[in-house]
Amino acid sequence: MATPTAAAEVTSTHPSAAAGLGMRKNGKNWHPQKRAFRPTSGQTTFSKRIEQDKAKKATKALEQEMKDEKEQERQRRIQAIKDKRKAKEEKERYAKMEEKMHKKLVERRKRREKRNKLLNS
Repeated sequence: MATPTAAAEVTSTHPSAAAGLGMRKNGKNWHPQKRAFRPTSGQTTFSKRIEQDKAKKATKALEQEMKDEKEQERQRRIQAIKDKRKAKEEKERYAKMEEKMHKKLVERRKRREKRNKLLNS
C-alpha cells in the first residue's frame, strides 16, 4: 500500500504530475500534459489589432527617420572628404604652375577660373 508520504514524493519529483491530475496512464510523466485544441484562443479583438498596427507603424516611421538622419550624416561626411580632396588637387595643380610661371600670372588664372566655375554652376 502507498502511504501519503510516498504519494507526496512522486508529485514532488514529477513537475507535470504536481498539477493535481495524478499519474499519466502511459507513465511518461516527463512529457507535458496535453490540452484541448482551441483554435480561437490566440485571437485578439479588432480594436486591439488596430492599436497594435498603429504602434507598429509609429515605430517603423521612427526607425526610418533615424535611418534617414544617419544616411544624411554619412553623405555629408563623404561630401566633405570629396571637397577636401578636390581642394588639395587644385592646390597641387597651382603649385606646379607656380614652379613654371610667375606667381602673379597664376593668381590671375585662379581668379579667372573661379569666375568661370561660378558662372557654369
